Amino acid sequence: MPSIAREEQETAVAALPTSRRSVFLHALGQIALIAVGVFLGLAADQWRERQQHRDAALASLRRFRAEVAENRRAVAAVRDYHVATLASVRSYLGKDHRTRNVADVKINGLQWVTFEHTAWDLALATQSLTYLDSDLAYALSRVYGVQQSYGDLTRGMTQAMYVLAPQENFDGFAQAVDTFLGDVTYMEPRLLTMYDEVLPRIDRALGASGTAR
Repeated sequence: MPSIAREEQETAVAALPTSRRSVFLHALGQIALIAVGVFLGLAADQWRERQQHRDAALASLRRFRAEVAENRRAVAAVRDYHVATLASVRSYLGKDHRTRNVADVKINGLQWVTFEHTAWDLALATQSLTYLDSDLAYALSRVYGVQQSYGDLTRGMTQAMYVLAPQENFDGFAQAVDTFLGDVTYMEPRLLTMYDEVLPRIDRALGASGTAR
Protein backbone atom coordinates (compact mmCIF):
# COMPACT_ATOMS: atom_id res chain seq x y z
CA MET A 1 0.00 0.00 0.00
CA PRO A 2 1.60 3.31 -1.06
CA SER A 3 2.61 5.63 1.75
CA ILE A 4 0.94 8.98 2.30
CA ALA A 5 4.14 10.81 1.35
CA ARG A 6 4.35 8.96 -1.94
CA GLU A 7 0.70 9.63 -2.72
CA GLU A 8 1.26 13.31 -2.01
CA GLN A 9 4.36 13.34 -4.27
CA GLU A 10 2.46 11.68 -7.11
CA THR A 11 -0.44 14.06 -6.60
CA ALA A 12 1.94 17.05 -6.67
CA VAL A 13 3.58 15.83 -9.85
CA ALA A 14 0.24 15.11 -11.48
CA ALA A 15 -0.95 18.60 -10.57
CA LEU A 16 1.93 20.24 -12.42
CA PRO A 17 1.37 21.54 -15.92
CA THR A 18 2.59 19.15 -18.61
CA SER A 19 5.64 21.26 -19.51
CA ARG A 20 6.69 21.73 -15.91
CA ARG A 21 6.02 18.06 -15.17
CA SER A 22 8.31 17.09 -18.04
CA VAL A 23 11.09 19.34 -16.72
CA PHE A 24 10.61 17.97 -13.23
CA LEU A 25 10.79 14.35 -14.37
CA HIS A 26 13.85 15.15 -16.48
CA ALA A 27 15.55 16.68 -13.46
CA LEU A 28 14.73 13.63 -11.39
CA GLY A 29 16.22 11.44 -14.10
CA GLN A 30 19.40 13.52 -14.17
CA ILE A 31 19.73 13.29 -10.40
CA ALA A 32 19.26 9.52 -10.57
CA LEU A 33 21.93 9.22 -13.29
CA ILE A 34 24.35 11.33 -11.25
CA ALA A 35 23.72 9.20 -8.16
CA VAL A 36 24.29 5.99 -10.13
CA GLY A 37 27.46 7.45 -11.66
CA VAL A 38 28.82 8.40 -8.24
CA PHE A 39 28.00 4.95 -6.88
CA LEU A 40 29.69 3.20 -9.80
CA GLY A 41 32.70 5.49 -9.52
CA LEU A 42 33.11 4.69 -5.83
CA ALA A 43 32.70 0.99 -6.52
CA ALA A 44 35.36 1.16 -9.25
CA ASP A 45 37.74 3.00 -6.91
CA GLN A 46 37.24 0.36 -4.23
CA TRP A 47 37.83 -2.43 -6.75
CA ARG A 48 41.03 -0.78 -7.97
CA GLU A 49 42.24 -0.32 -4.40
CA ARG A 50 41.53 -3.97 -3.56
CA GLN A 51 43.33 -5.05 -6.73
CA GLN A 52 46.34 -2.88 -5.87
CA HIS A 53 46.46 -4.39 -2.38
CA ARG A 54 46.23 -7.89 -3.83
CA ASP A 55 49.02 -7.19 -6.31
CA ALA A 56 51.19 -5.72 -3.56
CA ALA A 57 50.57 -8.76 -1.36
CA LEU A 58 51.48 -11.18 -4.16
CA ALA A 59 54.65 -9.27 -4.97
CA SER A 60 55.63 -9.33 -1.29
CA LEU A 61 54.92 -13.05 -1.03
CA ARG A 62 57.14 -13.81 -4.03
CA ARG A 63 59.96 -11.71 -2.57
CA PHE A 64 59.55 -13.31 0.86
CA ARG A 65 59.60 -16.78 -0.66
CA ALA A 66 62.87 -16.18 -2.48
CA GLU A 67 64.49 -14.43 0.49
CA VAL A 68 63.45 -16.97 3.13
CA ALA A 69 64.59 -19.85 0.91
CA GLU A 70 67.99 -18.19 0.42
CA ASN A 71 68.39 -17.56 4.15
CA ARG A 72 67.48 -21.18 4.84
CA ARG A 73 70.16 -22.40 2.44
CA ALA A 74 72.72 -20.15 4.15
CA VAL A 75 71.89 -21.47 7.63
CA ALA A 76 71.83 -25.10 6.53
CA ALA A 77 75.24 -24.69 4.88
CA VAL A 78 77.03 -23.72 8.13
CA ARG A 79 75.03 -25.49 10.82
CA ASP A 80 77.16 -28.66 10.96
CA TYR A 81 80.38 -26.65 10.80
CA HIS A 82 79.31 -24.56 13.77
CA VAL A 83 78.42 -27.68 15.79
CA ALA A 84 81.81 -29.25 15.03
CA THR A 85 83.72 -26.04 15.76
CA LEU A 86 81.92 -25.56 19.06
CA ALA A 87 82.81 -29.11 20.09
CA SER A 88 86.47 -28.47 19.21
CA VAL A 89 86.59 -25.22 21.19
CA ARG A 90 84.90 -26.74 24.23
CA SER A 91 87.27 -29.70 24.13
CA TYR A 92 90.17 -27.24 24.22
CA LEU A 93 88.68 -25.16 27.03
CA GLY A 94 87.88 -28.29 29.03
CA LYS A 95 91.54 -29.19 29.34
CA ASP A 96 93.97 -27.99 31.95
CA HIS A 97 95.83 -24.83 30.93
CA ARG A 98 99.14 -26.71 30.95
CA THR A 99 97.93 -29.32 28.46
CA ARG A 100 96.05 -27.05 26.04
CA ASN A 101 97.33 -27.02 22.47
CA VAL A 102 96.03 -24.34 20.11
CA ALA A 103 96.69 -26.62 17.15
CA ASP A 104 93.99 -28.98 18.45
CA VAL A 105 91.29 -26.36 17.83
CA LYS A 106 89.73 -26.74 14.40
CA ILE A 107 88.58 -23.24 13.38
CA ASN A 108 88.31 -22.22 9.77
CA GLY A 109 86.73 -18.84 10.41
CA LEU A 110 83.43 -18.43 12.23
CA GLN A 111 81.37 -18.49 9.01
CA TRP A 112 78.35 -16.76 10.45
CA VAL A 113 75.30 -16.09 8.30
CA THR A 114 74.60 -12.64 6.89
CA PHE A 115 70.85 -12.69 6.38
CA GLU A 116 69.02 -11.16 3.44
CA HIS A 117 66.27 -8.82 4.67
CA THR A 118 65.42 -6.61 1.69
CA ALA A 119 61.95 -8.17 1.27
CA TRP A 120 61.15 -7.43 4.91
CA ASP A 121 62.44 -3.86 4.74
CA LEU A 122 60.46 -3.19 1.55
CA ALA A 123 57.28 -4.68 3.00
CA LEU A 124 57.57 -2.36 5.99
CA ALA A 125 58.35 0.67 3.82
CA THR A 126 55.39 0.07 1.49
CA GLN A 127 53.09 -1.24 4.24
CA SER A 128 52.37 -4.27 2.05
CA LEU A 129 52.75 -6.49 5.11
CA THR A 130 49.28 -5.34 6.18
CA TYR A 131 47.81 -6.88 3.00
CA LEU A 132 48.99 -10.38 3.93
CA ASP A 133 47.11 -12.89 6.03
CA SER A 134 47.64 -11.79 9.63
CA ASP A 135 48.84 -15.21 10.83
CA LEU A 136 51.34 -15.47 7.98
CA ALA A 137 52.56 -11.92 8.63
CA TYR A 138 53.06 -12.85 12.30
CA ALA A 139 55.04 -15.97 11.36
CA LEU A 140 57.27 -13.94 9.04
CA SER A 141 57.78 -11.35 11.77
CA ARG A 142 58.97 -14.08 14.14
CA VAL A 143 61.43 -15.41 11.54
CA TYR A 144 62.94 -12.00 10.90
CA GLY A 145 63.03 -11.29 14.61
CA VAL A 146 65.18 -14.36 15.28
CA GLN A 147 67.39 -13.43 12.34
CA GLN A 148 67.82 -9.97 13.86
CA SER A 149 68.88 -11.52 17.16
CA TYR A 150 71.39 -13.68 15.30
CA GLY A 151 72.72 -10.58 13.58
CA ASP A 152 73.10 -8.83 16.93
CA LEU A 153 75.21 -11.76 18.18
CA THR A 154 77.35 -11.55 15.06
CA ARG A 155 78.01 -7.85 15.55
CA GLY A 156 78.94 -8.48 19.17
CA MET A 157 81.36 -11.23 18.17
CA THR A 158 82.90 -9.00 15.52
CA GLN A 159 83.65 -6.37 18.16
CA ALA A 160 85.07 -9.02 20.51
CA MET A 161 87.45 -10.23 17.82
CA TYR A 162 89.09 -6.79 17.74
CA VAL A 163 89.53 -6.84 21.51
CA LEU A 164 90.46 -10.52 21.86
CA ALA A 165 92.77 -11.12 18.93
CA PRO A 166 93.48 -14.88 18.79
CA GLN A 167 97.19 -14.27 18.19
CA GLU A 168 97.46 -12.34 21.46
CA ASN A 169 94.90 -13.98 23.74
CA PHE A 170 93.69 -17.26 22.28
CA ASP A 171 92.04 -18.47 25.49
CA GLY A 172 89.99 -15.28 25.74
CA PHE A 173 89.11 -15.59 22.06
CA ALA A 174 88.12 -19.23 22.51
CA GLN A 175 85.83 -18.33 25.40
CA ALA A 176 84.13 -15.68 23.24
CA VAL A 177 83.76 -18.22 20.42
CA ASP A 178 82.30 -20.72 22.91
CA THR A 179 79.65 -18.22 23.96
CA PHE A 180 78.90 -17.10 20.41
CA LEU A 181 78.65 -20.56 18.88
CA GLY A 182 76.72 -21.82 21.89
CA ASP A 183 74.00 -19.29 21.10
CA VAL A 184 74.27 -19.73 17.32
CA THR A 185 74.00 -23.52 17.42
CA TYR A 186 70.85 -23.10 19.50
CA MET A 187 69.32 -20.56 17.11
CA GLU A 188 70.14 -22.24 13.80
CA PRO A 189 67.98 -25.38 14.29
CA ARG A 190 65.19 -23.13 15.49
CA LEU A 191 65.50 -21.01 12.37
CA LEU A 192 65.50 -24.06 10.09
CA THR A 193 62.30 -25.26 11.75
CA MET A 194 60.70 -21.85 11.33
CA TYR A 195 61.74 -21.72 7.68
CA ASP A 196 60.29 -25.17 7.06
CA GLU A 197 57.02 -24.06 8.60
CA VAL A 198 56.66 -20.69 6.89
CA LEU A 199 57.73 -21.65 3.35
CA PRO A 200 54.77 -24.03 2.74
CA ARG A 201 52.45 -21.35 4.09
CA ILE A 202 53.82 -18.85 1.58
CA ASP A 203 53.43 -21.44 -1.18
CA ARG A 204 49.83 -22.05 -0.18
CA ALA A 205 49.10 -18.32 -0.17
CA LEU A 206 50.60 -17.98 -3.65
CA GLY A 207 48.77 -21.09 -4.87
CA ALA A 208 45.45 -19.85 -3.51
CA SER A 209 45.98 -16.67 -5.53
CA GLY A 210 46.61 -18.66 -8.68
CA THR A 211 50.19 -17.40 -8.91
CA ALA A 212 52.90 -19.78 -10.01
CA ARG A 213 56.10 -19.81 -7.99
